Amino acid sequence: MLAKGLPLRSVLVKGCQPFLSTVWEGPGHPRVPTGDGASISTQIPRPFSEIPTPGNNGWLNLYNFWREMGSQKIHYHQVQNFQKYGPIYREKLGSVESVYIIDPEDVALLFKFEGPTPERFCIPPWVAYHQYHQRPVGVLLKKSGAWKKDRLALNQEVMAPEAIKNFIPLLDPVSQDFVKVLHRRIKQQGSGKFSGDISDDLFRFAFESITNVMFGERLGMLEERVDPEAQRFIDAVYQMFHTSVPMLTFPPDLFRLFKTKTWRDHVAAWDVIFNKAEIYTQNFYWELRQKRDVDNYPGILHRLLKSNKLLFEDVKANITEMLAGGVDTTSMTLQWHLYEMARSLEVQEVLREEVLAARRQAQGNVSTMLQLVPLLKASIKETLRLHPISVTLQRYLENDLVLRNYMIPAKTLVQVSTYAMGQDPTFFLNPSKFDPTRWLGKDKELIHFRNLGFGWGVRQCVGRRIAELEMTLFLIHILENFRVEMQQLRDVGTTFNLILMPDKPIFLTFRPFNQGPPQRRAESSNCRHGEGQMGNRWAAGPIPRARTTRA
Repeated sequence: MLAKGLPLRSVLVKGCQPFLSTVWEGPGHPRVPTGDGASISTQIPRPFSEIPTPGNNGWLNLYNFWREMGSQKIHYHQVQNFQKYGPIYREKLGSVESVYIIDPEDVALLFKFEGPTPERFCIPPWVAYHQYHQRPVGVLLKKSGAWKKDRLALNQEVMAPEAIKNFIPLLDPVSQDFVKVLHRRIKQQGSGKFSGDISDDLFRFAFESITNVMFGERLGMLEERVDPEAQRFIDAVYQMFHTSVPMLTFPPDLFRLFKTKTWRDHVAAWDVIFNKAEIYTQNFYWELRQKRDVDNYPGILHRLLKSNKLLFEDVKANITEMLAGGVDTTSMTLQWHLYEMARSLEVQEVLREEVLAARRQAQGNVSTMLQLVPLLKASIKETLRLHPISVTLQRYLENDLVLRNYMIPAKTLVQVSTYAMGQDPTFFLNPSKFDPTRWLGKDKELIHFRNLGFGWGVRQCVGRRIAELEMTLFLIHILENFRVEMQQLRDVGTTFNLILMPDKPIFLTFRPFNQGPPQRRAESSNCRHGEGQMGNRWAAGPIPRARTTRA
């Protein structure tokens, strides 16, 4: 109940007072003892204009940033700014002004007041493409009530625990088939091991996984011969991310007006993404109307169409977004995880012991096994701490909010710098160390609002549960079958291509175990989900009901 005579905004400010004076410790900012966490502040909030900033000229700031670092090092730029200005600063780059925060206590306060329909920063070139080409949008770009309607319908199919169980027989055979891919590579090299860059294989693995979950059928992306049309989709997703970066701070309409190569490539990438997803969705819808018999879980698309909770256009838009968002993001995290395990062989061995013990205890039940690998799941959190997919999480304030004793007006864009937080010794002991056990300690304060790899709250990543399951199963099979090592002992940095990627190829070595748990091939070779190949479904035109299977 609101205090009598006080508007909601004032109530929020007063309610925030106990959180206002959390001290800052970091490079150049020694900690001042404060007892139990944040202290109480009775000060009048300072104005927005007093938040530390490099300057109010957004174009000058952008020029200096480009000159010093370039657009692909924005995450390092944020780390430097926190070292210079402390735990909160504001910066205008081009036409986009944001307040940046790093302290988990401030993050908790931000999310506490995010409201029932939180609004994130929408990638300007994505919005421009969808508007100019009149493409339908899903939860990625929708707002308010329209977003909530779609999100509630999707949550039942992609986030609910009972729905997640349906994904295991779809995803586990794909991981087993990836093991086959590596054994083929070993045989081809003829040295008893495989050494090289597997990033392309991981892209194909991720696409095979997400399409199997969406459609309940396989594309055959892990076969020796890959459908070129499906490969075009993977390449288009990478190009879509890559071409977005230059248009984050400059208005995309300028790129479109001058018909720049960046804009043309961006449009071409989205066109491929939409066209390929449209072809399959339309043909699947045609099959559904023919009352195709369904014996096993048929995939998310089928469930959404049968539920009739969303219009067909909304279903297509959301399926397209999940396909586009489920390739580079998952594959990059797996690549980073393999990299960290290869550099930390002791950690890798402990993870392997946990997986092998879980396999024995579960006696072949994959669902049970997944409950017995807490360290492996923690290692995914640790990978996302060191190598988050997104540099920041963003929220537009619903109401005025006080952070660090600064009054931040409603509608201001506040960004949580997840990369900078993960590298900061204030919030993570020995932050450069790959240590999954830090997430399993009894002191929950040490991880309070730090596990942000998939976002937080009602607007967290809609594909989170799919990605977590996909990565866990993948790593289980890798650890059971291979010892992963670095081919070359060198550090690999990160570059910003809208998502964080390695700045150079990662060369790994996979050594197979001569003795180990036999692969359970019956599940993948005989089940319906493992046998169907749908590469021909990406061709234009009607698709016959008969399915082509590969030997």
